[in-house]
Amino acid sequence: MLFTTASPSSKRDGKVILSRDEPLSLSERQRWEGRQRRIGLTGGIASGKSSVGKYLTTLGLPVLDADVYSRRALAHGTKAAEAVLQRYGSLVKHPLDSINRSALGQIVFNDPKERLWLEQLIHPIVLNSFEEEIAQQPKTTALVLMIPLLFEASLQTMCSEIWVVHCDPAQQLQRLCRRDGLDESTALTRIKSQWPLSEKCQSADLVLDNSSDHAVWKKQITSHLD
Repeated sequence: MLFTTASPSSKRDGKVILSRDEPLSLSERQRWEGRQRRIGLTGGIASGKSSVGKYLTTLGLPVLDADVYSRRALAHGTKAAEAVLQRYGSLVKHPLDSINRSALGQIVFNDPKERLWLEQLIHPIVLNSFEEEIAQQPKTTALVLMIPLLFEASLQTMCSEIWVVHCDPAQQLQRLCRRDGLDESTALTRIKSQWPLSEKCQSADLVLDNSSDHAVWKKQITSHLD
């Protein structure tokens, strides 16, 4: 799903929202208001979401991970995997007809039209996985929905609150290059395919500072969960 560039934020009903040149979508106006606390955990690529997610599991919170559901959606033999292989063929084909995710990433991160096509294929599957998992935990008082593209996919309505993992842009670039073995140009292309971290922070209920020691954001979480 593609979005227009956000302009400066404003406040409505006491909440920070992003001002845009077009009307706010339903997903941007509403949040989950049920009894279950649903924490939307997001951030930018390589900002440190996985580290925060792992820590939250040690606190006993169920963490539902969109990346896990996405990988499952493209597992060998699924309809989505077959659609990808039909579209890209040998460009993304591993032995035994599995998907070469690295090759697929190179295609979609360098072509907005192809990225949109893949998102429209995968996002409904991921959303359905979230709904199924949440339905299996009706008595859980709080859970975490770890969604890298939470804002980009307009999934705010799933969450009662949103936490954004933030770090310095230079750190984000360095971490992504080191983690995925990318050159700076390729890493910047992938970072720019998402909303800037600064814009995500404007709509966050809690911004977790992952620019230094993990103890900083762990203390923030402890305070916020009390």
